[in-house]
Amino acid sequence: MVCCDRSREALRCAERKAAALGISMETWEVDLEVSGTNPLPEDAYSGVIVFRYLHRPLIPFIKKAIKPGGILIYETFTVEQRRFGKPRNPDHLLEPGELLGWFSHWIVIHYFEGILPDPPRAVAQLVSRKPHVA
Repeated sequence: MVCCDRSREALRCAERKAAALGISMETWEVDLEVSGTNPLPEDAYSGVIVFRYLHRPLIPFIKKAIKPGGILIYETFTVEQRRFGKPRNPDHLLEPGELLGWFSHWIVIHYFEGILPDPPRAVAQLVSRKPHVA
């Protein structure tokens, strides 16, 4: 398992939680938003999980980083989130159907777009499998 973030503090927190649960984890301090670079190796991961993060230029690299047959689990905020608080920046908010559209050629296992309670938040969720090359 590899956990990446540009925040050393966030990675240390993840390391402590993983250790407490007896989970072995590699951490990778990296800024995924450096323009003109691709930090993700191609066909390297059986699964990728993304939560509360959106950097549109990274999407093609995420798609290539997942092995055929691999799983993507993605959840982040939609433009409706402005009603509930942060984030409000449109760069960090999905438009309706945007997440599903990026992975329309993948096998969709789960998709949800709407409002979740406790605390109220507007999100899109996707669980999908990368198809095997024919």
